[in-house]
Amino acid sequence: MKNTSYWLDTAPTLSLPESPANATVDTVVIGGGFTGLSTALALAKRGATVALVEAGTIGSEASGRNGGQCNNGTAQDYAGLVATYGEEKARAFYTFYNDAVGSVTRIVQEHQIACDFRVAGKIKLAAKPEHMEKLEKTHAALIQSVDPDAKLLDKSALEKEIGSGSFYGGLLTPNGVQLHVGKLVMGLAQACVQAGAMLFQHQPVTQVRKLNNQSWQVTTPVQTLQAKQVVVATGGSGPGPFSWFRRRIVPVGSFAVATAPLSDETVAELFPGNRSYVTSKNIGNYFRLTPDQRLLFGGRARFAVSNPKSDAKSGVILRQSLDDMFPQLASTKIDYCWGGTVDMSADRLPKVGQHDGLFYAMGYSGHGVQMAVHMGETMADLIEGKPSHCPWISNDWPAVPLHFGKPWFLPFVGLYYQLQDKLH
Repeated sequence: MKNTSYWLDTAPTLSLPESPANATVDTVVIGGGFTGLSTALALAKRGATVALVEAGTIGSEASGRNGGQCNNGTAQDYAGLVATYGEEKARAFYTFYNDAVGSVTRIVQEHQIACDFRVAGKIKLAAKPEHMEKLEKTHAALIQSVDPDAKLLDKSALEKEIGSGSFYGGLLTPNGVQLHVGKLVMGLAQACVQAGAMLFQHQPVTQVRKLNNQSWQVTTPVQTLQAKQVVVATGGSGPGPFSWFRRRIVPVGSFAVATAPLSDETVAELFPGNRSYVTSKNIGNYFRLTPDQRLLFGGRARFAVSNPKSDAKSGVILRQSLDDMFPQLASTKIDYCWGGTVDMSADRLPKVGQHDGLFYAMGYSGHGVQMAVHMGETMADLIEGKPSHCPWISNDWPAVPLHFGKPWFLPFVGLYYQLQDKLH
Protein backbone atom coordinates (compact mmCIF):
# COMPACT_ATOMS: atom_id res chain seq x y z
CA MET A 1 0.00 0.00 0.00
CA LYS A 2 1.26 3.46 -0.89
CA ASN A 3 0.90 6.24 1.67
CA THR A 4 0.53 8.92 -0.97
CA SER A 5 -2.29 10.53 -2.90
CA TYR A 6 -3.53 8.41 -5.78
CA TRP A 7 -3.96 11.59 -7.82
CA LEU A 8 -0.39 12.78 -7.30
CA ASP A 9 1.05 9.31 -7.84
CA THR A 10 -0.68 8.94 -11.21
CA ALA A 11 -0.25 12.52 -12.45
CA PRO A 12 2.28 13.43 -15.15
CA THR A 13 5.62 14.84 -14.08
CA LEU A 14 5.83 18.61 -14.15
CA SER A 15 8.84 20.07 -15.93
CA LEU A 16 9.29 23.79 -15.38
CA PRO A 17 11.63 26.08 -17.32
CA GLU A 18 14.24 27.91 -15.30
CA SER A 19 13.08 31.44 -14.45
CA PRO A 20 15.22 34.42 -13.47
CA ALA A 21 15.56 34.94 -9.72
CA ASN A 22 15.03 38.20 -7.84
CA ALA A 23 12.62 39.50 -10.45
CA THR A 24 10.39 42.56 -10.31
CA VAL A 25 6.87 41.70 -11.46
CA ASP A 26 3.35 43.05 -11.37
CA THR A 27 2.07 40.34 -9.02
CA VAL A 28 3.54 37.67 -6.77
CA VAL A 29 1.20 34.77 -6.06
CA ILE A 30 1.99 32.73 -2.95
CA GLY A 31 0.77 29.15 -3.23
CA GLY A 32 0.88 26.60 -6.04
CA GLY A 33 -2.53 24.97 -5.75
CA PHE A 34 -5.70 25.62 -7.74
CA THR A 35 -6.22 29.14 -6.35
CA GLY A 36 -2.67 30.26 -7.02
CA LEU A 37 -2.38 28.65 -10.44
CA SER A 38 -5.74 29.92 -11.68
CA THR A 39 -4.91 33.44 -10.45
CA ALA A 40 -1.49 33.38 -12.10
CA LEU A 41 -3.06 32.12 -15.32
CA ALA A 42 -5.81 34.76 -15.37
CA LEU A 43 -3.37 37.60 -14.70
CA ALA A 44 -0.78 36.40 -17.21
CA LYS A 45 -3.43 36.07 -19.92
CA ARG A 46 -4.39 39.71 -19.23
CA GLY A 47 -0.81 40.80 -19.86
CA ALA A 48 0.54 41.06 -16.30
CA THR A 49 3.95 39.78 -15.27
CA VAL A 50 3.49 37.12 -12.59
CA ALA A 51 5.74 35.08 -10.30
CA LEU A 52 4.23 32.20 -8.33
CA VAL A 53 6.12 30.73 -5.37
CA GLU A 54 5.25 27.38 -3.78
CA ALA A 55 6.74 26.08 -0.52
CA GLY A 56 6.70 22.46 -1.72
CA THR A 57 5.80 21.10 -5.12
CA ILE A 58 3.00 22.37 -7.34
CA GLY A 59 -0.34 20.82 -6.36
CA SER A 60 1.06 18.80 -3.47
CA GLU A 61 -1.40 19.98 -0.82
CA ALA A 62 -5.22 20.19 -0.87
CA SER A 63 -5.41 20.52 -4.65
CA GLY A 64 -3.84 17.10 -5.11
CA ARG A 65 -5.31 15.32 -2.10
CA ASN A 66 -9.09 15.58 -2.47
CA GLY A 67 -11.90 13.40 -3.79
CA GLY A 68 -11.73 14.53 -7.40
CA GLN A 69 -15.30 15.86 -7.31
CA CYS A 70 -16.24 19.17 -8.93
CA ASN A 71 -19.87 19.73 -8.01
CA ASN A 72 -22.34 22.58 -8.19
CA GLY A 73 -23.89 23.62 -4.91
CA THR A 74 -22.43 24.78 -1.62
CA ALA A 75 -21.02 22.93 1.37
CA GLN A 76 -24.27 23.61 3.20
CA ASP A 77 -27.75 22.28 2.57
CA TYR A 78 -29.54 24.77 0.29
CA ALA A 79 -32.73 24.93 2.35
CA GLY A 80 -30.56 25.70 5.38
CA LEU A 81 -28.79 28.46 3.44
CA VAL A 82 -32.12 30.05 2.61
CA ALA A 83 -33.18 29.88 6.26
CA THR A 84 -29.90 31.47 7.41
CA TYR A 85 -29.16 34.05 4.70
CA GLY A 86 -32.44 34.56 2.85
CA GLU A 87 -33.46 33.59 -0.66
CA GLU A 88 -31.45 36.24 -2.52
CA LYS A 89 -28.09 35.51 -0.90
CA ALA A 90 -28.59 31.75 -0.98
CA ARG A 91 -29.34 31.92 -4.69
CA ALA A 92 -26.22 34.02 -5.28
CA PHE A 93 -24.08 31.50 -3.39
CA TYR A 94 -25.45 28.54 -5.34
CA THR A 95 -25.24 30.33 -8.68
CA PHE A 96 -21.59 31.22 -8.08
CA TYR A 97 -20.82 27.53 -7.50
CA ASN A 98 -22.62 26.69 -10.74
CA ASP A 99 -20.47 29.30 -12.47
CA ALA A 100 -17.39 27.72 -10.89
CA VAL A 101 -18.11 24.36 -12.54
CA GLY A 102 -18.49 26.29 -15.78
CA SER A 103 -15.08 27.91 -15.26
CA VAL A 104 -13.40 24.53 -14.80
CA THR A 105 -15.11 23.24 -17.94
CA ARG A 106 -14.02 26.27 -19.97
CA ILE A 107 -10.40 26.18 -18.81
CA VAL A 108 -10.07 22.44 -19.42
CA GLN A 109 -11.42 22.87 -22.95
CA GLU A 110 -9.53 26.07 -23.76
CA HIS A 111 -6.16 24.71 -22.68
CA GLN A 112 -6.85 21.12 -23.78
CA ILE A 113 -6.02 19.70 -20.36
CA ALA A 114 -6.30 15.90 -20.41
CA CYS A 115 -7.71 15.27 -16.93
CA ASP A 116 -10.34 12.53 -17.40
CA PHE A 117 -13.08 15.16 -17.30
CA ARG A 118 -16.64 13.82 -17.35
CA VAL A 119 -20.07 15.09 -16.32
CA ALA A 120 -21.18 12.48 -13.78
CA GLY A 121 -23.60 14.14 -11.39
CA LYS A 122 -23.57 13.86 -7.61
CA ILE A 123 -25.92 11.96 -5.32
CA LYS A 124 -26.28 12.96 -1.69
CA LEU A 125 -27.23 9.73 0.10
CA ALA A 126 -29.70 9.75 3.01
CA ALA A 127 -28.12 7.76 5.84
CA LYS A 128 -31.29 7.90 7.97
CA PRO A 129 -35.03 8.18 7.19
CA GLU A 130 -35.13 11.65 8.73
CA HIS A 131 -32.25 12.68 6.46
CA MET A 132 -34.44 11.78 3.50
CA GLU A 133 -37.10 14.15 4.82
CA LYS A 134 -34.49 16.91 4.89
CA LEU A 135 -33.43 16.10 1.32
CA GLU A 136 -37.06 16.37 0.23
CA LYS A 137 -37.19 19.94 1.57
CA THR A 138 -33.89 20.77 -0.09
CA HIS A 139 -35.09 19.32 -3.40
CA ALA A 140 -38.22 21.47 -3.29
CA ALA A 141 -36.13 24.59 -2.62
CA LEU A 142 -33.64 23.75 -5.38
CA ILE A 143 -36.10 23.13 -8.19
CA GLN A 144 -38.08 26.21 -7.27
CA SER A 145 -35.09 28.55 -7.11
CA VAL A 146 -31.77 27.52 -8.64
CA ASP A 147 -31.52 23.95 -9.95
CA PRO A 148 -34.52 22.64 -11.89
CA ASP A 149 -32.50 19.57 -12.92
CA ALA A 150 -32.22 18.29 -9.33
CA LYS A 151 -33.98 14.96 -8.85
CA LEU A 152 -35.16 13.18 -5.72
CA LEU A 153 -34.49 9.43 -5.66
CA ASP A 154 -36.51 7.12 -3.44
CA LYS A 155 -35.00 3.86 -2.23
CA SER A 156 -36.09 1.86 -5.27
CA ALA A 157 -34.77 4.50 -7.69
CA LEU A 158 -31.50 4.63 -5.76
CA GLU A 159 -30.99 0.90 -6.29
CA LYS A 160 -30.46 1.65 -9.98
CA GLU A 161 -27.61 4.01 -9.05
CA ILE A 162 -25.70 2.25 -6.28
CA GLY A 163 -25.47 -1.32 -4.99
CA SER A 164 -25.60 -0.63 -1.27
CA GLY A 165 -28.51 -1.18 1.09
CA SER A 166 -27.25 1.40 3.58
CA PHE A 167 -29.33 4.34 2.36
CA TYR A 168 -32.94 5.49 2.31
CA GLY A 169 -32.87 7.52 -0.88
CA GLY A 170 -30.89 10.39 -2.28
CA LEU A 171 -30.77 13.75 -4.04
CA LEU A 172 -29.24 13.80 -7.52
CA THR A 173 -27.76 17.00 -8.91
CA PRO A 174 -26.81 15.88 -12.43
CA ASN A 175 -24.45 18.68 -13.46
CA GLY A 176 -21.52 17.79 -11.21
CA VAL A 177 -18.20 16.82 -12.77
CA GLN A 178 -15.51 14.25 -12.06
CA LEU A 179 -11.88 14.79 -13.02
CA HIS A 180 -8.32 13.72 -12.20
CA VAL A 181 -7.13 16.56 -9.98
CA GLY A 182 -3.46 15.63 -10.32
CA LYS A 183 -3.67 15.94 -14.09
CA LEU A 184 -5.70 19.15 -13.80
CA VAL A 185 -3.17 20.85 -11.53
CA MET A 186 -0.27 19.90 -13.82
CA GLY A 187 -2.24 21.11 -16.84
CA LEU A 188 -2.93 24.44 -15.14
CA ALA A 189 0.77 24.81 -14.33
CA GLN A 190 1.73 24.22 -17.96
CA ALA A 191 -0.91 26.72 -19.07
CA CYS A 192 0.59 29.30 -16.68
CA VAL A 193 4.05 28.80 -18.16
CA GLN A 194 2.70 29.07 -21.71
CA ALA A 195 0.96 32.33 -20.75
CA GLY A 196 4.27 33.74 -19.48
CA ALA A 197 4.03 33.27 -15.70
CA MET A 198 7.12 32.22 -13.72
CA LEU A 199 6.63 29.28 -11.34
CA PHE A 200 9.02 28.51 -8.47
CA GLN A 201 8.85 25.32 -6.39
CA HIS A 202 10.47 24.51 -3.02
CA GLN A 203 10.54 28.17 -2.02
CA PRO A 204 8.63 28.78 1.23
CA VAL A 205 7.95 32.46 1.82
CA THR A 206 9.75 33.72 4.91
CA GLN A 207 8.82 37.41 4.76
CA VAL A 208 6.31 39.69 3.06
CA ARG A 209 7.16 43.37 3.49
CA LYS A 210 5.65 46.56 2.13
CA LEU A 211 8.24 49.01 0.80
CA ASN A 212 8.13 52.80 1.02
CA ASN A 213 7.20 53.14 -2.64
CA GLN A 214 4.08 51.04 -1.96
CA SER A 215 5.45 47.99 -3.73
CA TRP A 216 5.92 44.64 -1.99
CA GLN A 217 8.98 42.55 -1.24
CA VAL A 218 8.50 38.78 -0.97
CA THR A 219 11.44 36.82 0.41
CA THR A 220 12.20 33.09 0.15
CA PRO A 221 15.39 31.27 1.21
CA VAL A 222 16.81 31.65 -2.30
CA GLN A 223 15.50 34.91 -3.73
CA THR A 224 13.72 38.22 -3.16
CA LEU A 225 10.89 39.27 -5.46
CA GLN A 226 9.32 42.71 -5.82
CA ALA A 227 5.75 43.29 -6.94
CA LYS A 228 2.94 45.82 -7.08
CA GLN A 229 0.50 43.29 -5.62
CA VAL A 230 0.68 40.06 -3.61
CA VAL A 231 -1.95 37.30 -3.58
CA VAL A 232 -2.04 34.89 -0.63
CA ALA A 233 -3.31 31.59 -2.03
CA THR A 234 -1.79 29.24 0.50
CA GLY A 235 -4.88 28.30 2.44
CA GLY A 236 -4.99 29.71 5.93
CA SER A 237 -3.09 26.85 7.53
CA GLY A 238 -0.10 27.05 5.20
CA PRO A 239 3.44 27.87 6.35
CA GLY A 240 4.92 31.34 6.31
CA PRO A 241 4.30 34.74 7.91
CA PHE A 242 0.52 34.50 7.70
CA SER A 243 -0.66 34.35 11.31
CA TRP A 244 -3.63 36.65 10.60
CA PHE A 245 -5.06 34.03 8.23
CA ARG A 246 -4.23 31.08 10.49
CA ARG A 247 -6.43 32.56 13.25
CA ARG A 248 -9.39 32.62 10.85
CA ILE A 249 -9.10 29.19 9.25
CA VAL A 250 -9.46 25.81 10.96
CA PRO A 251 -7.37 23.09 9.28
CA VAL A 252 -9.25 19.78 9.45
CA GLY A 253 -7.72 16.51 8.32
CA SER A 254 -9.47 14.74 5.46
CA PHE A 255 -8.46 11.21 4.62
CA ALA A 256 -8.94 8.80 1.72
CA VAL A 257 -8.19 5.31 0.50
CA ALA A 258 -8.24 3.87 -3.01
CA THR A 259 -8.81 0.20 -3.70
CA ALA A 260 -7.20 -1.99 -6.29
CA PRO A 261 -8.98 -1.73 -9.68
CA LEU A 262 -12.42 -3.33 -9.64
CA SER A 263 -13.69 -5.73 -12.28
CA ASP A 264 -16.29 -4.63 -14.82
CA GLU A 265 -18.77 -6.98 -13.14
CA THR A 266 -18.21 -5.44 -9.70
CA VAL A 267 -18.54 -1.92 -11.09
CA ALA A 268 -21.81 -2.83 -12.82
CA GLU A 269 -23.14 -4.35 -9.59
CA LEU A 270 -22.12 -1.62 -7.15
CA PHE A 271 -21.96 1.57 -9.22
CA PRO A 272 -24.29 1.25 -12.21
CA GLY A 273 -24.82 5.02 -12.23
CA ASN A 274 -21.09 5.81 -11.92
CA ARG A 275 -21.78 9.06 -10.07
CA SER A 276 -20.00 11.00 -7.36
CA TYR A 277 -21.46 10.19 -3.96
CA VAL A 278 -21.54 11.86 -0.56
CA THR A 279 -23.38 10.72 2.56
CA SER A 280 -25.66 12.91 4.65
CA LYS A 281 -23.95 12.56 8.04
CA ASN A 282 -21.89 15.36 9.58
CA ILE A 283 -18.94 12.96 9.76
CA GLY A 284 -19.77 11.30 6.49
CA ASN A 285 -18.03 9.85 3.49
CA TYR A 286 -17.50 10.74 -0.15
CA PHE A 287 -16.62 8.29 -2.89
CA ARG A 288 -16.38 7.74 -6.63
CA LEU A 289 -14.69 5.50 -9.15
CA THR A 290 -11.34 6.59 -10.56
CA PRO A 291 -10.61 6.44 -14.32
CA ASP A 292 -8.97 3.01 -13.83
CA GLN A 293 -11.96 1.69 -11.83
CA ARG A 294 -10.64 1.96 -8.31
CA LEU A 295 -13.04 2.99 -5.57
CA LEU A 296 -11.77 6.21 -4.00
CA PHE A 297 -13.39 6.39 -0.56
CA GLY A 298 -12.76 9.31 1.77
CA GLY A 299 -14.03 11.37 4.65
CA ARG A 300 -13.18 13.11 7.88
CA ALA A 301 -12.61 9.79 9.62
CA ARG A 302 -10.97 11.51 12.60
CA PHE A 303 -10.87 15.18 13.61
CA ALA A 304 -7.10 15.23 13.60
CA VAL A 305 -4.35 16.95 11.66
CA SER A 306 -2.94 14.87 8.81
CA ASN A 307 0.40 13.13 9.41
CA PRO A 308 1.64 9.59 8.62
CA LYS A 309 0.48 8.13 11.95
CA SER A 310 -2.89 9.88 11.81
CA ASP A 311 -3.38 8.92 8.16
CA ALA A 312 -2.82 5.24 8.99
CA LYS A 313 -5.34 5.30 11.85
CA SER A 314 -7.86 7.07 9.65
CA GLY A 315 -7.27 4.52 6.91
CA VAL A 316 -8.37 1.75 9.28
CA ILE A 317 -11.59 3.64 10.09
CA LEU A 318 -12.28 4.28 6.41
CA ARG A 319 -11.70 0.62 5.59
CA GLN A 320 -14.33 -0.37 8.15
CA SER A 321 -16.80 2.20 6.80
CA LEU A 322 -16.19 0.98 3.25
CA ASP A 323 -16.78 -2.65 4.27
CA ASP A 324 -19.97 -1.72 6.14
CA MET A 325 -21.29 0.09 3.08
CA PHE A 326 -20.07 -2.42 0.50
CA PRO A 327 -19.51 -5.84 2.13
CA GLN A 328 -18.88 -7.21 -1.36
CA LEU A 329 -15.52 -5.39 -1.28
CA ALA A 330 -14.35 -6.77 2.08
CA SER A 331 -11.58 -8.80 0.44
CA THR A 332 -10.56 -6.07 -2.02
CA LYS A 333 -7.05 -4.75 -1.47
CA ILE A 334 -6.39 -1.12 -0.54
CA ASP A 335 -3.61 0.26 -2.77
CA TYR A 336 -3.48 3.87 -1.52
CA CYS A 337 -4.06 5.60 1.81
CA TRP A 338 -3.42 9.30 2.35
CA GLY A 339 -4.50 12.42 4.19
CA GLY A 340 -4.48 16.15 3.74
CA THR A 341 -5.81 19.34 5.22
CA VAL A 342 -9.16 20.95 4.48
CA ASP A 343 -9.22 24.64 5.37
CA MET A 344 -12.57 25.29 7.02
CA SER A 345 -14.02 28.73 7.65
CA ALA A 346 -16.36 29.21 10.60
CA ASP A 347 -19.42 29.45 8.35
CA ARG A 348 -18.05 27.02 5.70
CA LEU A 349 -18.20 29.73 3.03
CA PRO A 350 -15.21 30.95 0.96
CA LYS A 351 -13.32 34.04 2.11
CA VAL A 352 -12.22 36.59 -0.46
CA GLY A 353 -10.84 40.10 -0.04
CA GLN A 354 -7.87 42.17 1.10
CA HIS A 355 -6.03 42.40 4.41
CA ASP A 356 -3.40 45.10 4.87
CA GLY A 357 -3.13 45.32 1.09
CA LEU A 358 -2.69 41.56 0.57
CA PHE A 359 -5.26 39.94 -1.69
CA TYR A 360 -6.54 36.51 -0.63
CA ALA A 361 -8.99 33.72 -1.45
CA MET A 362 -9.32 30.63 0.76
CA GLY A 363 -11.60 28.75 3.15
CA TYR A 364 -13.39 26.56 0.61
CA SER A 365 -14.35 24.08 3.35
CA GLY A 366 -14.11 20.88 1.34
CA HIS A 367 -15.59 22.31 -1.88
CA GLY A 368 -12.46 23.82 -3.36
CA VAL A 369 -11.78 22.08 -6.67
CA GLN A 370 -14.30 24.12 -8.63
CA MET A 371 -14.25 27.27 -6.49
CA ALA A 372 -10.47 27.60 -6.26
CA VAL A 373 -10.18 27.38 -10.05
CA HIS A 374 -13.03 29.88 -10.45
CA MET A 375 -11.32 32.32 -8.06
CA GLY A 376 -8.56 33.02 -10.58
CA GLU A 377 -10.71 35.41 -12.60
CA THR A 378 -12.21 36.87 -9.40
CA MET A 379 -8.77 37.69 -8.01
CA ALA A 380 -7.66 39.18 -11.32
CA ASP A 381 -10.77 41.40 -11.33
CA LEU A 382 -10.10 42.53 -7.75
CA ILE A 383 -6.49 43.40 -8.52
CA GLU A 384 -7.53 45.38 -11.59
CA GLY A 385 -10.29 47.15 -9.68
CA LYS A 386 -13.05 45.66 -11.81
CA PRO A 387 -16.49 44.72 -10.46
CA SER A 388 -17.03 41.09 -9.49
CA HIS A 389 -20.11 38.92 -9.02
CA CYS A 390 -18.43 37.00 -6.19
CA PRO A 391 -20.88 37.12 -3.24
CA TRP A 392 -18.22 36.67 -0.54
CA ILE A 393 -15.92 39.64 -1.14
CA SER A 394 -15.48 41.34 2.21
CA ASN A 395 -12.71 42.77 4.34
CA ASP A 396 -14.65 41.95 7.51
CA TRP A 397 -13.44 38.53 8.62
CA PRO A 398 -13.31 38.00 12.40
CA ALA A 399 -10.92 35.52 13.96
CA VAL A 400 -12.20 32.22 15.34
CA PRO A 401 -12.51 32.77 19.13
CA LEU A 402 -9.63 31.26 21.14
CA HIS A 403 -7.93 30.08 17.95
CA PHE A 404 -4.30 31.17 17.79
CA GLY A 405 -3.07 29.06 14.89
CA LYS A 406 -3.01 25.51 16.26
CA PRO A 407 -6.46 23.83 16.29
CA TRP A 408 -6.36 22.49 19.86
CA PHE A 409 -10.14 22.21 19.87
CA LEU A 410 -10.49 19.72 16.98
CA PRO A 411 -11.13 16.65 19.19
CA PHE A 412 -14.00 18.50 20.88
CA VAL A 413 -15.45 19.45 17.48
CA GLY A 414 -15.26 15.80 16.47
CA LEU A 415 -17.10 14.69 19.61
CA TYR A 416 -19.80 17.29 18.98
CA TYR A 417 -20.45 16.08 15.43
CA GLN A 418 -20.36 12.43 16.50
CA LEU A 419 -23.08 13.23 19.01
CA GLN A 420 -25.09 15.11 16.38
CA ASP A 421 -24.90 12.11 14.04
CA LYS A 422 -26.18 9.81 16.79
CA LEU A 423 -29.02 12.13 17.79
CA HIS A 424 -30.16 13.24 14.34
